[in-house]
Parts: sequence; structure tokens; C-alpha cells
Amino acid sequence: MGEFVWAIAAEKGPSLQINRDAPMPAFKAGSLWVVESRLNMGAAYKYTWLADGKPIGGANNLPAFGPDSYVKPGVPEGKLTGPIEVPSKIYPDVKANVWFYVPAQWDGVTPLAVQVWGDGQQFTGARPGQWRILETLDNLTAQKRIPLMVSIFIQAGTGPQRNQRSIEYDTVSEAYLHRILDEIFPVVAKSVKMRTDGYSRAIQGLSSGAIMAFNAAFDKPESFSRVLSWIGSYTALQRSVAHPEGGGEYPTMVRREAKRNIRVWLQDGSEDLDNTAGNWPAANIGMANALKFKGYDYHFSFGVGEHNDGHGAAELPESLTWLWRDYDPSKTSQDFTQDPAEKDQPAWRVVQLNRK
Repeated sequence: MGEFVWAIAAEKGPSLQINRDAPMPAFKAGSLWVVESRLNMGAAYKYTWLADGKPIGGANNLPAFGPDSYVKPGVPEGKLTGPIEVPSKIYPDVKANVWFYVPAQWDGVTPLAVQVWGDGQQFTGARPGQWRILETLDNLTAQKRIPLMVSIFIQAGTGPQRNQRSIEYDTVSEAYLHRILDEIFPVVAKSVKMRTDGYSRAIQGLSSGAIMAFNAAFDKPESFSRVLSWIGSYTALQRSVAHPEGGGEYPTMVRREAKRNIRVWLQDGSEDLDNTAGNWPAANIGMANALKFKGYDYHFSFGVGEHNDGHGAAELPESLTWLWRDYDPSKTSQDFTQDPAEKDQPAWRVVQLNRK
């Protein structure tokens, strides 16, 4: 709940720096040097041990989970089903594992809203999960901060191509969207009644999965209207004749093409990847500015993390609540408009933080 203890073995008293705050001196406890401190919950942090002003240890991507990420007494757990192996005709000789999670409050009859999770195998293990996705879903459902919905966890496909995940996720096309709608949804629909309107469907992804999620909603907002993007790969990982720079074209496409009726939460960190395909922090800043410029209902959460789930998972109670706010099950559509307060804000800019 935000209370942390750090410890290190060192010859003399070190100090601990959190993000870019002033270093805190450690105290001696037996053979270790220790720092106790409190972090604001719902974010991820970088910490660095310093001795004589030089780094001697530390790590990035430390999530500070809040109360809605932990199991709470009296909150019923939903039911997880899977894995179910789903073969593909869209991608020949490819198979993928799928799980689905329904809330304990579901009556088994009323069609449920839908939340898709890319790289879903990461979130379906024994509790407590590393990223606490199921715990968060239970708590937010009980508090009625999200609607009753089925969460569909989809693992990227495996097949003859070594880079099948990138082919599915990073390619700017409708192919993987149809994989979800035409091949995976019908399998889940055998057990769960689901809403079919895009207003009642959200899609999440991380890294390449994030561009997959955005691509699905941007291509077909009538199928998905809510996007949760963690450390999104809006870069040139998969090029094609139609899109020579792959996902790196998205900031320009968002600016030039007609505005889609979608709602988008973007998350990235200043220490994310930089390679031949592109620069992830710059790409996500470019996406945020494009969404702002075009008048999208969006939120940009930019931290200090690397290419890691920690920040996105820590703020999941906030991001899911934001994505599903004002949801009305009696409706099948809503015009998503940019918050007037956001319109008054300046465009996102880069401040030099990692050089002297």
C-alpha cells in the first residue's frame, strides 16, 4: 500500500534516489543499509543506490500498487476458463491459447460488455498475479467502476513463423482484427453471451500488442471503441507496401485521416526502447500530440519506466475506470469528445532529463 523498504550491502553508508528526487541517506541495520519510504500508489518508479555520488545498484519499473490491486475481503472472484486452443484460417497453421474471465455477479443471461487483453497469458496465472489484473477486475466490478464484462485473454499465435507475434500485432492491416472477431469471439460466444456493439467493447495491449489494440479500433471503431495502450510500439517493426514505415506512420495517419469515435489511454516511459525500428518514447509522445491535435478523447500517462508492464499495471484501476466512465448498458453508442480542460493544455514537449 505504498510503504517500501530497500536494503543493500555496502562498505559505507549509501543513499537512495527515487526517480529524480533528492537522495535519502540509508541507516545501518545489521549487515545491511536500509531506507524506508512511502511512494504514491498507482505508478511505477526508478530507484538508484548511490555511494560517493556514483550508482552502485538499483532498478527501474517498481510498481506501487494501490488498494484496488489487492484481494479484498468480501469481494467475489470471477471465473477463469481456459486455455482453449483456437486454430486459425486467417494465419494458416497458426494456433493460439485463449482464456475468458466472467464476473461472479453475472446472471448467465445478460450479454456482457467485452474487454480484450493482448498477450493475455501474462495475466492468467495463479493469484496473486504479478500484474494483479484479475484482482483489479474483481474490485472494480464490485465497486461498479466498470461494467459487468467478459475479459478475453488472447495469447499471440504460434506457428511456422518465428516472429508470428510481430506479424499479427505490428502489421498495419485488418488481418488480426478479423482473427479476433471471426475466429476467437465465436469460440468464447459458445459459453458467454457478449455485446456486439463497439461502444461496449474495449481492447488492451502492451508493446506490439498496444499497436494491435489501437489498429483494431482505428480500423473498425464500430467493433472496438476503447483502447488501453501500454508501452506501444508505434514504430516500423513490420513494414509493407501499403505502409512502408509500419506503425511508425500512425501519428501522421491520426492527424490526417478522419477522426474515429474512440477513447484512448496511452502509457509509456522515458526509458523505453530505442532501436532501428524507432524510438518508443518519441513515438508515444507523437501519438499523444496527434490525438490531442485531432480532438480525441485521450489520456497520456508518461513515466520513467523502461519497456515493462509495471507502470501500466499499477495504474490499471485508474485507466480502466477512465476508459469505461459514463458507460450506460442501455446505449449502443456515444460520441467521445475531448475534455475541455485538455483542449486548454499545451502540446506535449520533451524536457531534457537524462543528460547534464
